[in-house]
Amino acid sequence: MDRQRIGITKRPNFREDIWNLPNVLTMGRIVAIPLICWLLAQGTPLYCLIAAWLFGAAAFTDWLDGYIARKRGLESMTGKFLDPLADKLLVMAVFIVLVPMYRIPVWFVVLSLTREISITALRALAAGEGIIIAAEWGGKWKTAFQLVGIVCLMLHYEYTLPLGFTSLDVRFHHVGMALLSISLYYSLNSGWSYFRDFVRATDPRSKTATE
Repeated sequence: MDRQRIGITKRPNFREDIWNLPNVLTMGRIVAIPLICWLLAQGTPLYCLIAAWLFGAAAFTDWLDGYIARKRGLESMTGKFLDPLADKLLVMAVFIVLVPMYRIPVWFVVLSLTREISITALRALAAGEGIIIAAEWGGKWKTAFQLVGIVCLMLHYEYTLPLGFTSLDVRFHHVGMALLSISLYYSLNSGWSYFRDFVRATDPRSKTATE
């Protein structure tokens, strides 16, 4: 019998699913983590600059793999699992390296990682109950400020930036901490929103009221 005539399509196997371009880009981010961390740990301005450049390139692939997946219809369950995992591993690894370099407070890292792990667990629990928690705009702002802030912390040192007829001395460490502080605000605010939406979605009284 013709499978296509009756509307049955063959699902790609795991090997076909994982070796598409978006997932390869995602796995590339994971593979790059040890190199980025090693370069950063050297602590010199040159190595930190290279590490920051690689981190920025890896962050860009986060947008790129999603764009390609949507454009070419290559979205997959493997990609939906790997993409957020790669992002969190990259950020967590860099945070952990920055702590002994005294570029970021321990409490900041603990608070940020606790939020990330809690929201990941909450979404997994919600998915198990058949509940889809929509992404918050606060979470998107958190990611944007966080990534730029991390790049600035990786650069760390003071650089002179040319501004037309003048120049400006910028200590990137201070800029990075300012951006990460804004990111932490959005992080905690969006985390509360996720928790609130989960409680409302699982509250039997709210289900009864909508029936």
